[in-house]
Amino acid sequence: MQQEQTLSTKYNVPTPRYTSYPTVPFWNDGGDIEGWKSVFTRQCGLANLGEGISLYIHLPFCESLCTYCGCTKKITTNHSVEEKYIDAVLREWEMYLALMPERPLIRELHLGGGTPTFFSPENLSRLVKTILGKAVIHRDHVFSLEGHPNNTTRAHLDALYALGFRRVSYGIQDTNPAVQQAINRIQPFENVRRATEAARAAGYSSVNFDLIYGLPRQDADDLIRSIARCCSLHPDRIAYYSYAHLPSVNCGQRLIDEKDLPSAAAKLDLYQKGREFFLSRGYTDIGMDHFALPTDDLYKAWRLGSLHRNFMGYTAQKTGLLLGLGMSSISDAGVAYAQNSKVLSNYYQAIDAGVLPLVKGYFLTDEDLIFRGHILDIACQGRTHFNPLYEDTMRRYVLPALLPLEKDGLILLNDSGLIVTPRGRDLLRIVCKAFDLHLLRREAERSGAAPVGFCGKAGLPGGMTFSNAI
Repeated sequence: MQQEQTLSTKYNVPTPRYTSYPTVPFWNDGGDIEGWKSVFTRQCGLANLGEGISLYIHLPFCESLCTYCGCTKKITTNHSVEEKYIDAVLREWEMYLALMPERPLIRELHLGGGTPTFFSPENLSRLVKTILGKAVIHRDHVFSLEGHPNNTTRAHLDALYALGFRRVSYGIQDTNPAVQQAINRIQPFENVRRATEAARAAGYSSVNFDLIYGLPRQDADDLIRSIARCCSLHPDRIAYYSYAHLPSVNCGQRLIDEKDLPSAAAKLDLYQKGREFFLSRGYTDIGMDHFALPTDDLYKAWRLGSLHRNFMGYTAQKTGLLLGLGMSSISDAGVAYAQNSKVLSNYYQAIDAGVLPLVKGYFLTDEDLIFRGHILDIACQGRTHFNPLYEDTMRRYVLPALLPLEKDGLILLNDSGLIVTPRGRDLLRIVCKAFDLHLLRREAERSGAAPVGFCGKAGLPGGMTFSNAI
């Protein structure tokens, strides 16, 4: 245990979650909208030939500010905003329909936020019905929503169930009233129980709970009691996220008293005890803070080696195109990314002008595609194979990052690739980071020197050579 704590402390550094590669900070402002349209049309046509497309709809409104939250949201108690926003999303959908070679085949649909259940059941039904009315639904579709236990009603659940929704995710974070007060999210456990039982009664086959460790006023004993309460409701999946305190980026976090935050060592203890509890209750750690019961599709995909990761997190579905609608939404066309404006007034202005509300984007190079594949393989399968075409790049940047991980027992490294060890599974993001060329190059530039030790052609450490592994 002491060695695990030492490693976790050593690697306790800010690291992306790698829902994309390159990560958003390396994208270009502005963006080539015409180029994006061309890529989108081509990729949509390819997706329609097989697996279909994924659709993410961002619904940003919340009635109160949760001070820990880093999501893009708009705080209001004025529900008259619902119809205007839905109208704008549907007009954006029409713009994309005009770019599609045929009716889209929808495989995956997710309502995220913000708080999707801020919207009335009637407005959510109008939104989804209108979108599905101009699409074909894949026979193996998966539709899901995020809900707030305080305002998710049986009417919400029934209305979306009738449209094909079978998965719901509830943001719990912590059931301790002292912690809830510190993060301004007052949420009685009875509301969690009610919302969970309502989903089960409505016929939903998968319920996910989001929990967070590292929040203000958390201690190990109280957190385990909170986790035990949540596990008593038998959620099919649990996302156990680390709280990232970035008040310079997320203004709401400035309201948190930093004296109430656990130390790095205490935060590590919170994670380890939480993880041990999940495992003792039959959950499997499938990677990057996600746990699932053996009956859940995420677990089954993990076992089969078909797990996928995108902007919605881990998924058992893999599509070549993810279209994001609504303010701040991100789209992934496989070879390009695009992000909508994060400012609601600017989003509306673009929609009113009949143009896509894009403000940021990125077109992936051949190198990006290869190294994104490495990162996805590590995040989803716990292994990857090297590509001999990038031997020099691997020598210069990647191997110097991998060798310390091998020394610490996080990976098994050979001439054709690597396997993440059980010890390394808790630090998957660190292993992924070793293949993040954009970040590695930036760090090398800032240090004033390129990585050393593997720039020549004399061979890799221990006589390693790159094989034609893929």
